[in-house]
Amino acid sequence: MVKISVVIVNYRVKYFLEQSLRSVRAALKAYPMEVEIFVVDNHSQDDSLDYLIPQFPEVRFIANTKNVGFAPASFLVLRRHTVLHSTVLRCSLLYQRHTVIAENTLYEVFQFMEAHPEAGGAGVKMLDGDGRFLPESKRGFPTPWVSFCKIFGLSALFPHSRIFGHYHMKYLSPDECHPIDILSGAFMFMRRETLDKSGLLDESFFMYGEDIDLSYRLVLAGYTNY
Repeated sequence: MVKISVVIVNYRVKYFLEQSLRSVRAALKAYPMEVEIFVVDNHSQDDSLDYLIPQFPEVRFIANTKNVGFAPASFLVLRRHTVLHSTVLRCSLLYQRHTVIAENTLYEVFQFMEAHPEAGGAGVKMLDGDGRFLPESKRGFPTPWVSFCKIFGLSALFPHSRIFGHYHMKYLSPDECHPIDILSGAFMFMRRETLDKSGLLDESFFMYGEDIDLSYRLVLAGYTNY
C-alpha cells in the first residue's frame, strides 16, 4: 500500500469542492490506495464545513480562523501532518478545489513517479469544462525573454515556436508526456523526499505564483518536472 496526502484548500466553493472530493473518492474506489485527504477551509464564513463534513467522513477538515491564502493553508498541512509521518509518507498532492480527476489519475501518476526517480513532480493533462485542452498544463519558466514574448504577443503569433512560444510550450503534443518547467497548482504531485530537499511552499505567496516558485525550486534541487 502507498501513502499519499491529498491537500485541498477551500474558500466559499462548497459545491465545486463536493464534486472534487467525489472524484477523489471514486478514484480510490476504483484503485484502492492508502491515501489521507485534508481540506483546509480558509474561513469561508458560509456553511461549507457543515455541508461537507457529514458527506465525507474520510476527509480531515481543518478550519482556519482567517483567510491566510493558498500557500500558507497548504503549508499548514504539509508541515504539521506529512512531515510528522515522513517515514511512511511517499507523496503529496496539492489539489485545487475546482479540479475533478479521472478514476485512474492518482494510480497512474503514482506509478509514473515510482518509475521516474528523477522526477521532482508530475502534473496532468488538464481539460476545461468543455473538454478543451488547457495550455496551463505545460508551461515554461517566465524568464525575461519568455515574459517579453508573452507580453508583446510573439507567443500568440508563433505559438508552436520553441523560441517565441515557450510560455505555453505549444510545440509539445498535449497527448504525450514531456519534461516541462512549471507544475500547475491545480494538480501538483510530488515525492516526499523531493520536498525535503526543495522546501515546501513559500508562505509569502498569498495566492498565485507559488506553483511557479516551487516548480523552480524542484528544478534547482536537481529534479525534472513532467
